[in-house]
Amino acid sequence: MDQYTRNRDRSKWKIGCIVTIVVVLIICGMMASFFIGQYNKSVRLDEEVKQGWSEVENQLKRRYDLIPNLVETVKGYAKHEKEVFTHLADARKAYFSAKTVGEKAAASGTLERALSRLMLLKENYPNLKANQNFMKLQDSLEGTENRIAVARTRYNEAVKLLNAYVRSFFGRFFAGMTGVTQAEFFEIPDEQKQEMDKAPEVKL
Repeated sequence: MDQYTRNRDRSKWKIGCIVTIVVVLIICGMMASFFIGQYNKSVRLDEEVKQGWSEVENQLKRRYDLIPNLVETVKGYAKHEKEVFTHLADARKAYFSAKTVGEKAAASGTLERALSRLMLLKENYPNLKANQNFMKLQDSLEGTENRIAVARTRYNEAVKLLNAYVRSFFGRFFAGMTGVTQAEFFEIPDEQKQEMDKAPEVKL
């Protein structure tokens, strides 16, 4: 084998090695990119759920902060409706002592029923309808209920995306790495929904 042939073979070998190294680096880069992307996706989905829940709680807190003033206003016209006031107080207390999303959803459902009964009192006390403070509180409550509905929808959408990812083939692995688990939907229990369906509708 002459020198030219040896040099040519050596050059081919070097080129082959370089191509192999480049291919390996590209594959490693793609794998690293996929790994980092999936890891970050797991974290991002979890953060979106947490952010969504934070917004739900902010709006719920706004609702609960309105209740004491609303109750005091109604009491001025309906002092004898103690049962309604008791149910509201118990529901408010249950929410702030709740630990899980499910428990808070149940407490929220109880409060919504109690609020409906409270708002119905204005039909029995005409003077209450004319009270400016009551009307302002009612408007604030109505706006808050709308914001709660929007925040709850966004939160549940975030939970849906996270849970689907955690259950997926790759998601299960990366969720395990980041310590992310499936989240709980904010839904009113079925038995409470049935009770609310039976209750008269009241526009807050």
